[in-house]
Amino acid sequence: MLEVVLVLGGYGVFGSRISMALARVEGIDLIVAGRDRNAAVAFCAVHGGRPDIIDREDPALAARIASLSPFLVIDAAGPFQSYGARPYRVAEAALAAGAHYLDLSDDPAFTIGIARLDDVARKAGLAVLSGVSSVPALSSAAVVDLAEDMDDIHLVDTVILPGNRAPRGLSVVRAIVGQAGRPIRMWRGGRSESVPGWSGLECVSLSLSGKPPLSGRWASVNAAPDLELFPRCFRARSVVFRAGLELKTMHAGLLILSMPVRWGLLGSIAPLARPLKWVAERLEPFGTDAGGMRVCVSGLTRQGRAEVRAWVLLAGSGEGPHVPAVPARVMFERLLAGKVPPGARPCVAEFALAEAEAAMANLDISTESTAREFPLVFAETLGAAFGALPPAVRDLHTVMDVRRWSGEADVEEGTGHLARLVRMLMGFPAPGTAIPVKVRMERRGEAEIWERRFAGRPLRSRLARAGAGILRERFGPLSFDIALNVVGGRLAYPVVAGYCAGLPLPFVLLPISETTESVDAGGRVTFDVAVSLPWVGRIVRYRGWLVPDEAEA
Repeated sequence: MLEVVLVLGGYGVFGSRISMALARVEGIDLIVAGRDRNAAVAFCAVHGGRPDIIDREDPALAARIASLSPFLVIDAAGPFQSYGARPYRVAEAALAAGAHYLDLSDDPAFTIGIARLDDVARKAGLAVLSGVSSVPALSSAAVVDLAEDMDDIHLVDTVILPGNRAPRGLSVVRAIVGQAGRPIRMWRGGRSESVPGWSGLECVSLSLSGKPPLSGRWASVNAAPDLELFPRCFRARSVVFRAGLELKTMHAGLLILSMPVRWGLLGSIAPLARPLKWVAERLEPFGTDAGGMRVCVSGLTRQGRAEVRAWVLLAGSGEGPHVPAVPARVMFERLLAGKVPPGARPCVAEFALAEAEAAMANLDISTESTAREFPLVFAETLGAAFGALPPAVRDLHTVMDVRRWSGEADVEEGTGHLARLVRMLMGFPAPGTAIPVKVRMERRGEAEIWERRFAGRPLRSRLARAGAGILRERFGPLSFDIALNVVGGRLAYPVVAGYCAGLPLPFVLLPISETTESVDAGGRVTFDVAVSLPWVGRIVRYRGWLVPDEAEA
């Protein structure tokens, strides 16, 4: 008996790739359905399958699907962000018909919310999985593979870069422009932060051995289920997702259009989806048909080694749109084999990365995994001496993305008006006892950006390795070379040189730093910072303690 597989949106950009793959599988009765009968008929005439008309807004949707007695229903229509008051009507109809259900949602709220059907799915012995696409299904498979022996994941960083000639349906365009400028919640350093969609512009290059690279592509922050799922599923301290348009003109244009949304002047630019799709179609001949995806995992191995591991995918010959369809093909095979537990949930770590790579073997798609040591700023500066520090101090200086700390400090001010003036000019904290302290450390390129807040007042600096044993800390135009050293388990920060706008400071202007870090009896990191000037005396001294300021996802 043939197993009936119903693909909604089965002739669309991604649904068509699923339908093409399933049409070649023996033993199934493929139904390619959607709102446009002519499109369904035309697709099936070329690729196989049975055309049908099914509209998810149809009041008789459940009865319509039940009449087909499907084994599996795949919703590839979208955009899932606009499914309205009853977003799971297709999944509910599949369950009522006794069918498994998969969808290609990349909308965080929709994908996570599918769990509300878990009890019904479990009782029916059926699998209901959302996000069976590049994210989170494929990206999570890559994370599992890359992080196999990592005990402490500091960052999961995913980027998707489609080629400009890749087809874009209206639902895809709506999903992209609908989030431009709107707030996106990201998990950074164990805390949730809000950033505007399509912000955080970065230049990204992807390369594989023996393959032409994708060079200099732009990528910006986008919403994805990974941002909310991975902190909990993988206990990742930070999760970042970016996507980009190949043509910088289009990428920059969308960034500019997002500004009124960021400024609160518009709620969304989603109404511009149709005209923007028209513009994109006019620009389609430009650029290439090459796209790619990268998943990076940075963290500590069980042996305490800091590493960054990456899985890179490059797709040529216009075959990038097959990538979001691959997880559905893999999950179909697993469902047939009875390898998918019942229940409703996001599609996270449901299959091995090797299964997805095998499903892409007949396509112009190449993948590669790499691993390298992550150069921690303090570990690189101190060398072997870094290992002599107490574990808590080493942890303080293990910054691979964002780390947060909180504590208290007692601040003493130097005597005299000149010392007080220098303290205020440098931005050092005002005197007081048991002052609340917050510290945020962020890795940017080869440097760390520290923001210390004493009772809410910020003190920012940039720290980077300047040579063997030398750390350079910059406060605006002033920078200081610090000869880091470890004495008796304490980390000392003596200043050995200073610069203003790159020019060396004379000895009389060189501050004297009596700064150390250690650990108290309770295991907290302690700091004792004393700064003086030869001709002024003590400027400030602040002493206190810090503990990690991170929450459970």
